[in-house]
Amino acid sequence: MAGHPVDDCIVGTMELQQLTERQERILAMVVRSYIETGRPVGSRALVEEYGLDVSSATVRNDFATLGELGYVTQLHTSAGRIPTERGYRYFVQKLLGEFHLPLHERQMIRHQFHQARLELEQWMRLSAATLARTSGSASFVTAPQSRANRFKHVQLIATQDRLVLMVLVLFGGEVKQQMLTLAEPLPQNRLSVAADRLNAFFLDMEADDIAARLSGLHLDTLETEIAGLVLDILHRKDNQPISDIYRDGLVNILDDEGTRQAVRLLEERTLLASVLLEQEAQGGEGVQVVIGGDGRWEELRDCTMILSRYGVTDSFSGTLAVVGPTRMPYDRNVAAVRYVADLMSGFVYDYFVQASTDTRGNTLYQIEVDESDSIE
Repeated sequence: MAGHPVDDCIVGTMELQQLTERQERILAMVVRSYIETGRPVGSRALVEEYGLDVSSATVRNDFATLGELGYVTQLHTSAGRIPTERGYRYFVQKLLGEFHLPLHERQMIRHQFHQARLELEQWMRLSAATLARTSGSASFVTAPQSRANRFKHVQLIATQDRLVLMVLVLFGGEVKQQMLTLAEPLPQNRLSVAADRLNAFFLDMEADDIAARLSGLHLDTLETEIAGLVLDILHRKDNQPISDIYRDGLVNILDDEGTRQAVRLLEERTLLASVLLEQEAQGGEGVQVVIGGDGRWEELRDCTMILSRYGVTDSFSGTLAVVGPTRMPYDRNVAAVRYVADLMSGFVYDYFVQASTDTRGNTLYQIEVDESDSIE
């Protein structure tokens, strides 16, 4: 019997023709058997392995129908069937069913995150390593960033002669520094007054808000110059498609001829950004599965990418993903991406949004234990 579709799993945009219940069962068997063994699946072997209550001839007829619909194919006329990209897509969208990582794996992953230092970079590296290890494929994680960057405060520091260091802090903790050369030297107290005025005017504002406010303010030459630089930085940050990228597991896919092209996707920032931006534009929450590039990206023609946004919607968010051959354990990898994304979302909420601090100024984060991860 076919499993229930994964509610939060979005699989491509191609229209899939509905199959009968028996055809769905046979397609699911072909996909699972081929994923496990890597060998084409014959009708007799399918009947014997799964104890089907139909004949091999009936299975061959269903094979023929599945082939006509583009869900399975043959390498040659006497060979068994293997799933096509369209077949994998139907399997993931309609037949995958609900799957969770084994309890001991979830506990181990949660324990590793619990033991990590409460630093963004360590969590990024840990999540990429966890996904690569759990999936046996390559992985990447983009650091969370704000959908719209907001001004927190600016500081101007006199260094020498006419040189001044501008330090701009955004909400979320990102710091941007820039050296300025003034027309004439200014004392530190004059620089501090200018910074304080801008901080009072622009606190918690986005770039558009600052631009609108500027028209009603009376700023001197220095303040106008600093405000312009702040706006430029905010605009560039808002138009930056992805921030830092953490990769792991490339060695896992280099031996596979079909997935070597995927390495280019993971290494080229521009290409990766275009993929992520288009997937985000399609909308939808939860896990997304891109099989064979969905006909849009040649670099993913023989690959599958399972990705999910994590973080806080409309606040701070990033993307994490598994990339590997089309023949991969989809149930396990979808579950791994979803589980790590949930952990990262909790971290981002506390690290960026809640921003609780202890007396030493360190961000607090406590991993909550789900009941499903607890031993009864």
